Amino acid sequence: MASLQPIRRALISVSDKAGLIELATALSGRGVEILSTGGSAKAMRDAGLKVVDVAEVTGFPEMMDGRVKTLHPNVHGGLLALRDNDSHVSAMESHGIDAIDLLIVNLYPFEAALARGAAYDEMIENIDIGGPAMIRAAAKNHAFVTTIVDVVDYEALLSELDANAGATSYEFRQRQAQIAYARTGAYDAAVSTWMAKAIGEETPRRRVIAGSLTQTLRYGENSHQKAAFYEDGSARLGVATAQQLQGKELSYNNINDTDAAFELVSEFDPAETSAVAIIKHANPCGVALGKTLEEAYQRAFDCDRTSAFGGIVALNQPLDEATAEKITQIFTEVVIAPGASDGAIKIFEKKKNLRLLITEGLPKPREVLTAYKQVAGGMLVQDKDVGFVNLEDLKVVTEKTPSEGELKDMLFAWKVAKHVKSNAIVYVKDTATVGVGAGQMSRLDSANVARSKAERMADALGLPESLAKGSAVASDAFFPFADGLLEAVAAGATSVIQPGGSMRDQEVIDAANEHGLAMVFTGMRHFRH
Repeated sequence: MASLQPIRRALISVSDKAGLIELATALSGRGVEILSTGGSAKAMRDAGLKVVDVAEVTGFPEMMDGRVKTLHPNVHGGLLALRDNDSHVSAMESHGIDAIDLLIVNLYPFEAALARGAAYDEMIENIDIGGPAMIRAAAKNHAFVTTIVDVVDYEALLSELDANAGATSYEFRQRQAQIAYARTGAYDAAVSTWMAKAIGEETPRRRVIAGSLTQTLRYGENSHQKAAFYEDGSARLGVATAQQLQGKELSYNNINDTDAAFELVSEFDPAETSAVAIIKHANPCGVALGKTLEEAYQRAFDCDRTSAFGGIVALNQPLDEATAEKITQIFTEVVIAPGASDGAIKIFEKKKNLRLLITEGLPKPREVLTAYKQVAGGMLVQDKDVGFVNLEDLKVVTEKTPSEGELKDMLFAWKVAKHVKSNAIVYVKDTATVGVGAGQMSRLDSANVARSKAERMADALGLPESLAKGSAVASDAFFPFADGLLEAVAAGATSVIQPGGSMRDQEVIDAANEHGLAMVFTGMRHFRH
């Protein structure tokens, strides 16, 4: 086998016609014979290019609405034949099979049909059969055949041909074969995942995860870890689909924290209120609502000004000039928003390293997605936590009934607690966090951390009492003992929202009654590990 293999004959069959004419023109100009099918052949002929129909090669017309056109020995023999194997060469000569040196195929737009919510029968018709079969055949025979499955590789192909006098190197064909198998693997993963959902199979026997490389990262969580960022094809609005208007390249930790921030802020309807979340190390250090984004940002910032330094800011409404001015007063890593005014963008341009991401919308907070977590030798799979409670879901369990203001703060605190690492305790006053305790090994410690943050911030602001005075407190899971609740009492909380369900619920209820607290149970917990 020679490393360099000349390209004399190519088969082109593409659903995505982008760049097709330019590529075919370049190949034809290099003396390459072009075989093609259907719409691809028509597009090239309309551009004045000479094309041989695959039907002429196979002796059969396209049939069954195009389901059968390339599944024929004259095609697959031309792709699979080993050119240095005498018996293969003899078989080709005996049966009139000509070699195919280059395959350019992109598949039926199954993922696009899925994204627009196509009906079952349309999805079935968008499952490509001949394309994957040819791709796999050509990629297997990469010792002799070059396989191109992505439009983005057209330029690389032409550069390779220029560099090697119309031939491709073995290394190039190997690389393209790997890309080809990854493409068919991702395609089949999309089909199998869709079908499992369509037939209600919640735990399919085999599950496949696929992604497309978006960015090779400088490193992962730490500088000694290699990392990359992949899109999963879901097109969910957020960091993966956002346009970065300015700033340095996003890091692994930037992406992780920005996702956490934007998912949190999407809990709040932008048509009803302005909301801002400030995230540090995947945990919120300040979340608030306001009549304006500027007010919401200031209130979120005032929860924990120390942690906000170098943090990630997420907005549920387009960034305006006033909010941009506030944000740029301290060092901020990333700002993500559904949009930005021209004035706000100009203000940010003065901070060249500040990354600004625009998403053109918010993710749907109730959209059920699949979450994955790798463990040694396996993988945990679950639905993303989209649980929520309404006012009517709350069960008052204390002698004191919460006021309207307390209920509003409790529901706000509950939404925030859902996005805080367990054990999570969140103090809220007037729809702004005033203390957050995250990731502690005991609920008592989380309550204590949140309390101390509220007290320290009050001192920094020159206030006479803790920010948590008169607050509502949310706990992501039940209080196993009354000690955590008593810590909230000491912090100044007047109302509590928690799941309930502990063997010692009555002990906790009694403690709340003794100290005059209003408490509600949600019947739902929000562990976040």
